[in-house]
Amino acid sequence: MTACERGVKRTFDAIGAFVGLICTSPVFLVIAIAQKVEGEGPVFYRQERVGRHGKHFKIWKFRTMKVTAEDDGPQLAQEQDDRLTRVGRFLRLHHLDELPQLINVLTGDMSFVGYRPEREYFIKQIMELRPDYSDLYISRPGVTSNATLHNGYTDTMEKMIRRLDMDLEYLHTRNLMTDLSIIGETLGLVVGGKKI
Repeated sequence: MTACERGVKRTFDAIGAFVGLICTSPVFLVIAIAQKVEGEGPVFYRQERVGRHGKHFKIWKFRTMKVTAEDDGPQLAQEQDDRLTRVGRFLRLHHLDELPQLINVLTGDMSFVGYRPEREYFIKQIMELRPDYSDLYISRPGVTSNATLHNGYTDTMEKMIRRLDMDLEYLHTRNLMTDLSIIGETLGLVVGGKKI
């Protein structure tokens, strides 16, 4: 991706995230009310991830799990996870828990398309097997990616390695048309109510 393309990508991200936050603000309100009606705990969940240049940042999500979900330490989320709340299960199924990441895109910590940012705890495990994980740090992580669309639920180390391979392939071949294709496919699946 050329410097000009990277500039266009960042401009698209910023404008798209700003417009997206305005358009989805009613959805934010409905989800917030549903969260509070169901029980205690914050509406949003902020978790430290590692992004561009190895910089740590806080990713925004709607809370989908019980507040005690990681009392025993970091765990990979499972497709059928008994730590999910009822509202959280619905949000996960329709990918609405990812909506607050528009904030991360707007502030420049993330892009619409890129590798999924991971926690340092799991990155260390991945890098024991694949030190080339750090190659991803030259770009911004993303809300969606080819791996998100085609690797299924990343709930094992094997799937994490497969996701890394797909992310590295994207990194070396990325262009604006690829990004638009991934965004279009993601929107089609989300609007169609299909699982990613």
